[in-house]
Amino acid sequence: MSDTRQAPLPSALPASALSRPHAWRTVAAAMFVCGWGGNQFTPLLLMYRRLGGYSALSVDAFLGAYVVGLVPGLLLAGPVSDRRGRRPVLVAGTVASAAASVVLCFGGHSPWPLYGGRLLTGIAVGIAMAVGSAWVKELSAGEDGAADSGLAARRAALCQTAGFGLGAGVAGLLAQWGPWPMVTPYVVHVLLTAALPVLLLKVPETRRPAPDGPAASVRELLATLVDDLRVPAPARRRFRLVVLPMAPWVFGAAGLAYAVMPQLVGSRVGNWGLAYATGLTVLTLGTGAAVQPLAKRLHAGAGAAKGRAPVAAMAVMVLGAALCAADAVLLSPWLAVAAAAVLGAGYGIAVVSGLLEIQRMAGPDDLAGLTGVYYTFAYAGFLLPTVLAALSGWLPYPLMLALVAVTAVACLALVLTGARDRASAAGRQRQAV
Repeated sequence: MSDTRQAPLPSALPASALSRPHAWRTVAAAMFVCGWGGNQFTPLLLMYRRLGGYSALSVDAFLGAYVVGLVPGLLLAGPVSDRRGRRPVLVAGTVASAAASVVLCFGGHSPWPLYGGRLLTGIAVGIAMAVGSAWVKELSAGEDGAADSGLAARRAALCQTAGFGLGAGVAGLLAQWGPWPMVTPYVVHVLLTAALPVLLLKVPETRRPAPDGPAASVRELLATLVDDLRVPAPARRRFRLVVLPMAPWVFGAAGLAYAVMPQLVGSRVGNWGLAYATGLTVLTLGTGAAVQPLAKRLHAGAGAAKGRAPVAAMAVMVLGAALCAADAVLLSPWLAVAAAAVLGAGYGIAVVSGLLEIQRMAGPDDLAGLTGVYYTFAYAGFLLPTVLAALSGWLPYPLMLALVAVTAVACLALVLTGARDRASAAGRQRQAV
């Protein structure tokens, strides 16, 4: 089989990128608008239940369709951009994000545009997270702060989180008090996104297309794409014990905070249900954005080997899950607010520390692919509200959320084990030297 793995560009970046040190901002803006489109739907779940007549299981299934679209977006877009270039893939993702909002405008009383729009939204967000994160890292390397390995991860995570938060906040406010609540939020997103595909065409490319040649078969191309998704052998134990147990809690926490809790306590907030759900969404993601610098500090120096950031993230997740389980009994809107803030903190630490772990594991030829793998496991947690809704006919929410908290404790134990193993290995290496 011919080797289709591409070589990095000379000096890591072309001269055009070095002459435009702020080019990453356009890529970050694309990540922002795709994140906006991805999460603008979440606070509208109560609206679709009340105005559209959908059941709780149906609206949670719309979230599930989003995750189904994310999987190919995350797993395929990254390796394709590693070989064909970042620019064409992210331009396609940004166009898909706007197209998804157009489709969602027609979903007021028919589920199929909602399923289709959410599926397309998931593909767009998957592309933005896998390709955008890698492109921001590569463009950031041309700056004087290139030695700060956490700079690009913070930029990518912060822009995506800001898009998630502001998209949900604006959509929820428009749906609560604006005209045409099932249409206006999506129109705003389309207008925000319109110019980004053109602006992305001016951003320097950081990956040279791979010379596959006419002899490369489909099987060979698929094999090379799969290679880009493999975790390097020296990092596999670390991935299994630290990254993998933590990753689903990134968006599992978000799903608990602003998809499950608003529906549980909805009867206690009356006509303010939509505004309340919007507030929980913004609070969760705002807290997540605020604590992201803490994740970098926990990950600095010896903290990276000791896994301080993943351990801290999972400890906070355990507390947040326990608060959700307690509130499933008490049904207190205020306790749900506290749980959302705690889960948001766990989300913020986890998403950055996970990206930093992946960036340490990946080489230049598989960075986007492994970033997609990480986000795939992270977004698997967003299926949690759908799973809980499906099981609610047989099991009460207090019991299910208690089991979720127990699962978080088990994942914390795995992360602690992985962190101790790495720290012990580093200590033995220092003694040998």
